[in-house]
Amino acid sequence: MLALQQLFGKGKRLRYLCQDESRVGLKTEPRRVVTTHGVQPVVRVAWKRQSFWLYGVVEPLSGWHFCLEYPKLCGQHFQEFLDAVSSQLGEDIALLQIDQAAAHLTYELKWPENIIPLCQPAHSPQLNPIERLWLFLKSQIKGQVFNTLEELRVGAARRRHRLNELFSTITSERVISLTSYDFILEALFYAASM
Repeated sequence: MLALQQLFGKGKRLRYLCQDESRVGLKTEPRRVVTTHGVQPVVRVAWKRQSFWLYGVVEPLSGWHFCLEYPKLCGQHFQEFLDAVSSQLGEDIALLQIDQAAAHLTYELKWPENIIPLCQPAHSPQLNPIERLWLFLKSQIKGQVFNTLEELRVGAARRRHRLNELFSTITSERVISLTSYDFILEALFYAASM
């Protein structure tokens, strides 16, 4: 770690971040519900296919998180997101864990100087801690029906658990509890002790 800090310069921190995207839309999020034995639950369900994408990044060690919304998943939007993350980092250097989505690996990307990509193995979303944050967010809106994307974003008057409300209430402690896998923390602590 000391050698890396000497390589990057004094005053710069090396940070480990995890990035991924998640589609959110009007189609009702199905989840299990608890009922009395023999009682079939009755719920309203929307099948509309309108959606948008959340591009997010988390730092499992500190709970820092950053998220932006885009209309679709593509290399251009991923580039814009990388540039925004780079700006958020300031002088810090980030090792950024990403999956092998085509938008992440296109040759058209211009990686910012303070972000180093680290590709996880293909078809292994369970290795990316941000997936648990997406599951948490979607569990908060399970079984709810939204008429428009705007209602999903900001919520209607008297309804809870809309995305803007959820993001404003997510604390660093919550992010740490969701994303701090033991094997990641052990590796980071080991690297820091070197």
